[in-house]
Amino acid sequence: MAYVNDSDAPAGAAAPASAPGRATVPVTAAGAPPATLKILIAGGFGAGKTTFVGAVSEIEPLSTEELLSGVGAGCDPLHGVEEKTTTTVALDFGRITLDERHVLYLFGTPGQHRFWFLWEELCAGALGAVVLADTRRLDDCFPAVDFFERRGIGFIVAVNEFDGGHRYGPDEVREAVGLGPEVPVVRCDARLASSGTGALAALVRHLLCMSAVSSSSSESGEPP
Repeated sequence: MAYVNDSDAPAGAAAPASAPGRATVPVTAAGAPPATLKILIAGGFGAGKTTFVGAVSEIEPLSTEELLSGVGAGCDPLHGVEEKTTTTVALDFGRITLDERHVLYLFGTPGQHRFWFLWEELCAGALGAVVLADTRRLDDCFPAVDFFERRGIGFIVAVNEFDGGHRYGPDEVREAVGLGPEVPVVRCDARLASSGTGALAALVRHLLCMSAVSSSSSESGEPP
């Protein structure tokens, strides 16, 4: 992938000189806007979606985070993520320029159930999704997995390895979540651009395999 943010600079490091927050829409050599592709970054509350989008995006990401308050304590239980102080209330948005003809847009979904009415809108036109799983609260990723399975949207599960969290193997996570053997499970660190783009690459490979299987089934007359 060719993209601007190809380093693992820590949060707060100097941004590229190209005016963060004021990035322009890239154009092709012919002057036409490139084709846009869309991928969702989903998962439970506190799974690392905002961090993931911010790490891989070549522009300063759009985020709709708000401070957590005592009013929302009953809706947003902090068991396992006690250090969390903010929450996404609409979406996160980032961009990766793949080449002069293709631009990838990343949409991070809100994790709390009360904001799920936004998911239907966000998933429109999406190629697929990365479902982030936090092993401290693994059951929080079940609704996202179910959402994409029911709609036939290709996805992978990326286990976000938090500091101090227990390390489970991909097969253990697959069994716990109830995933079929065709759904990839990968490890990632949402703080690192290289790790995030590795998860995105795994998703693209999975989507290509799904497309190949579907095409083969169509040619043979068998159901996919």
